[in-house]
Amino acid sequence: MPQSRKSPARRSVPVRALAGLIGIVFAALSLLCAPGAAAEPPARMGPQVVDSADVLSGADEARVTEAVDALYRDHQVKLWVNYVRDFDGMAPRDWAARTADLSGFSDRDLLLVVAVEDRGYWLHGELPTEVSEAELDSLLAREVEPALRDEQWAQAGVETAEGLGAAIRGGGVSLGVLALLALAVVVVAGGLILFSRRRRRGRERAELISAREIDPTDSAALAALSLPTLHELSRERLVEIDDAVRTSTEELALATGEFGETAVTPFRTALDAARAATAKAFTIRQQLDDDIPETPDQQRAMLLDLITTAGKADRELDSQVADFDAMRDLLIDAPARLNGLTQAVVELTARTPASEAELARLSSAYPTSVIAPVRDNVQMARERISFAESNIDTARAALTQPVGRQGGAVAAIRAAEGAIGQARALLDAVDQAATNIQQARDGLPAAIEELRSDLGVAAGLTEFGGPELSAAVTTATDAVNSASAAAETDPLGAFHEAVNADADLDRAIAAASDRKLAVEDLRRRLDRTLTDAAGRIDAASSFISTRRGGVDAEARTRLSEAQRHLDEARGLGGADPQRALSGAQTAADLGGRAMQQAQASVRAWESQQRRPVAGNAQTGAVLGGILLDSFLRGSMSGGSRRSSGGGGYRAGSFGGSSGSRRVSRGGRF
Repeated sequence: MPQSRKSPARRSVPVRALAGLIGIVFAALSLLCAPGAAAEPPARMGPQVVDSADVLSGADEARVTEAVDALYRDHQVKLWVNYVRDFDGMAPRDWAARTADLSGFSDRDLLLVVAVEDRGYWLHGELPTEVSEAELDSLLAREVEPALRDEQWAQAGVETAEGLGAAIRGGGVSLGVLALLALAVVVVAGGLILFSRRRRRGRERAELISAREIDPTDSAALAALSLPTLHELSRERLVEIDDAVRTSTEELALATGEFGETAVTPFRTALDAARAATAKAFTIRQQLDDDIPETPDQQRAMLLDLITTAGKADRELDSQVADFDAMRDLLIDAPARLNGLTQAVVELTARTPASEAELARLSSAYPTSVIAPVRDNVQMARERISFAESNIDTARAALTQPVGRQGGAVAAIRAAEGAIGQARALLDAVDQAATNIQQARDGLPAAIEELRSDLGVAAGLTEFGGPELSAAVTTATDAVNSASAAAETDPLGAFHEAVNADADLDRAIAAASDRKLAVEDLRRRLDRTLTDAAGRIDAASSFISTRRGGVDAEARTRLSEAQRHLDEARGLGGADPQRALSGAQTAADLGGRAMQQAQASVRAWESQQRRPVAGNAQTGAVLGGILLDSFLRGSMSGGSRRSSGGGGYRAGSFGGSSGSRRVSRGGRF
């Protein structure tokens, strides 16, 4: 009997264990089969608000939907919001980019993705032009991330939509300011005329703001704009594409040094096409600016061609941005890259005393006007070096952050590279100025001697030459006297004057003697004129490139036209040296005008700065075009630029003007 009582007890233990095991298995299967357990790969979005993570109530989803609808209704910006459980093992940036690609988003779409279990988010798309990067950073840090940390999922989406809308509204024209302005004009005696003019400018500015959003290939929309707006828009587009081409050229040179010619072939092809289109656009602008008037209809047709051409060039560059960024991922081997930049800073710092001594020698030997284009180059080079050092330190600090938060290093590396490149160009320009002056000094005696010889020939042709020869002889005689007097103090100017007068006298002698100049004589004069033109164009180009943030479209147009005439002159040298000589003279004249206008533009830019330019590294970087903001647009259209401390500035990169508005922000919460 005792044994019979113990036997059932022994059998009851495995039964309970088996029941527990079965319960565990069923629980595991339930977890594995739960809807939320599956990873969520990128997929095409249907509605603008998607909640596959199931964290929004019906009321919450309605709030987010109303916020994104209001953003589109008020500003035509589409914000898509996607709540998921995780990013399927992908980086947030890549998951967002893939979802946007699968959804067919355009440049008017922004995507906010939130992974509630991964505790990560990302904002992907192209930032509206009215929103600065500083405003975006403030919105994410102060509004969006705190809501996500508190698991207020709907509030995070609403804050994003409303914050973007508020930032866009903040960039518009204040109705209160306009009302006060109108009241002041009414009160002031005789203010009706002033009020009328200001109101007209307001309409033109409003039309210009609207025109900036027009697709450059939409000829019908562009044709509906007024002529003043088309002119202003054309100047803006020229400045933007010229800056884009110059920055892309600098970036491509760095990439070529890293990866070789073969790897950068697609980008060089795109840049060459954009450069050719930009040259065509500048030629059209030069024709509009010259002394030959066009009818309103002719102006409209030319302006439409210019804007469309510049727009296509801009898109040609933007089409290569993604591939270029992928090839030149600055976070790959970033420490070695920063070491190379540090070495470049050391080398440039070592060059500075010699350049300063050379500049001092030139200053003591020649008048201020001769060295004006390079007078500030050493000081500016030091500012660029200081700016580069600061950004190198910033990049090193960014690299100490966790993976996913090192994005600040990219902008800092780009800024340092741009500053180093400009510092090198500034110091090279000092050396080149000395070379140009020496070439002029060496060539001046022969130029004066040949001019005297031609004056002797012209004396025997007086009766055949008529007024043309007489005028040329007078000009040449004056040139001989002034060039001889200025040989020591202004060899560049004297050389230019002698060469130019000799070319005019040669043409007059050829006409009077009814024969062409001997080929060797003409080519000798052509060589000297080409040397003169190339020197003036190089000096203007270096000045504009290293101060492009303060140079307007007019100077750039003259420089582009000068380069076109110089290229044509070089191409005609063998077949038609007579036409080549005329083209080279025109190139030299336009190169000088480009320098004068660029210097005037930079002086105007410096006078408008709230902070002194000298000694201010960041302001110098803005002047050099290394950091970009909306100054040129604002200054050319009468607006004022918003200031947000150091925010709103961004480092330039390869691509067109719109490519630099790419948004890629996110992190952990």
